[in-house]
Amino acid sequence: MIEFRNEPLSNFQDAAVRTQMERALRRVETLLGRHYPLVLSGKAVDTADRMVSLNPGQTDQVVGTAAKGTPQQVDEAVEAGWKAFPAWSRLSAEARAGYLFQAAAELRRRKFEFAAWMVYEVGKNWAEADADVAEAIDFLEYYGREAIRLGRGVSLVPYAGEDNRMTYIPLGVGVIIAPWNFPLAILVGMSSAALVAGNPVIIKPSSQAPVVAAKWVELLRDIGIPDGVAQYLPGSGGVLGDALVDHPGVRFVNFTGSKEVGLRIVQRAAVPTPGCRWIKRVVAEMGGKDGIVVDETADLDAAVKGILVSAFGYQGQKCSAGSRAIVVRPVYEEVVERLRDGLKQWTVGKPVDNAPVGPVIDESAYRKILHYMEIGREEGRCIAGGGPAEGPGYYLQPTIFADVDPKARIAQEEIFGPVLAVIPTDNFEHAVEVYNDTEYGLTGSLYTRRRDRVEYVRERMHCGNLYINRKCTGALVGVHPFGGFNMSGTDSKAGGPDYLLLFTQAKAVSEVL
Repeated sequence: MIEFRNEPLSNFQDAAVRTQMERALRRVETLLGRHYPLVLSGKAVDTADRMVSLNPGQTDQVVGTAAKGTPQQVDEAVEAGWKAFPAWSRLSAEARAGYLFQAAAELRRRKFEFAAWMVYEVGKNWAEADADVAEAIDFLEYYGREAIRLGRGVSLVPYAGEDNRMTYIPLGVGVIIAPWNFPLAILVGMSSAALVAGNPVIIKPSSQAPVVAAKWVELLRDIGIPDGVAQYLPGSGGVLGDALVDHPGVRFVNFTGSKEVGLRIVQRAAVPTPGCRWIKRVVAEMGGKDGIVVDETADLDAAVKGILVSAFGYQGQKCSAGSRAIVVRPVYEEVVERLRDGLKQWTVGKPVDNAPVGPVIDESAYRKILHYMEIGREEGRCIAGGGPAEGPGYYLQPTIFADVDPKARIAQEEIFGPVLAVIPTDNFEHAVEVYNDTEYGLTGSLYTRRRDRVEYVRERMHCGNLYINRKCTGALVGVHPFGGFNMSGTDSKAGGPDYLLLFTQAKAVSEVL
């Protein structure tokens, strides 16, 4: 087996590559509007109630419809998962990893197709969609190799007269509750890790991205995943999500999404329902209020570029988005002016045309972000943007507020949109204090030329992923294990060597010789 290497990103400056993407977009456009039933125990199951997925960049365009699952179908899915569990869990790690490697190969072959689906369904531009597919491939390749490594067991201290072994065994049937902002990468990472560890999964995608999830489940079926091992059960979070979390036959919940929903899942999963024989395990990644600290020695060209990419890449709709720029006073005004000038390149347009900035995901997000823009006008000085942008969808201007107090709402609350708060601080140590003063702790960056300050923040900036002299988004599988502290979640470290352990339990067997 070759050593793991991250999947290369596509170069859309290359005319041949652009042509491939344009062809994929045209082909996928002919497939829009189709219906996707549930997949339970390998069979398509339709329901009368349906959800509609709209293109957020062209709201009169239906990407597809999906059947809405019911609590009764939760029972059916859990039962089918446990029926599939004995055979799936007893496959060798190499055999289960083989399915992941097959899925990676198929996804690599259909890379532009899957990217095109994300352009239409969640409003990603070409580069963001391409990176999403590349990350999904990385998860499959990396977790497959990790499963083989864990399948060998661990070394224990020798003890005379005994044969002692410890192995990692699967948990059981689990639920994958996936987000819309990385509708392929995060879904593939969450589900493939649980699957390769030996657990059947029930996939509940976000209501805003059921079609991409349906395409992922179709791919798994195409490569021959056994019936009941990966089931597709979309539906409303309040009805179906609660039914899945509460079900006594569910062994674990793997969730990525908002803090509010994550805490609700943790709370509900902690209460055993009648017939439940275990403490349910919850793996949760819940968001952030990430910041970039800039000191007086920093390369300001690099810092400003890093801030803008972190704040406005995919319209700020990333849990790792750098929504705070925390700048020491000696360079504060210069950074503010450079941010204002640099933002002019971040033009708004349609994702299908590969515009730098596209729409936000839906009307609810659009109205929420506009409300935060109104709050920002009271809490800071608007130096760019601040309102709606033209277009046939949910388009907003990239917005920067300067002179923001560290305790302001736009400096404390996760907005999940194209809004940046720029905060002046007295000195470097004060900047680090300001960075730490939120309930979150996911990603952060420091721009500096001083080695002592790099060492200072290693110990004192409290976040799961800290970057030095680079943006705070764009974690690479295997390179930057990803997960945060405090209200950012359970620090699950997706794409790292510990992640698969979350979906296993250790069993020690001691035999007297």
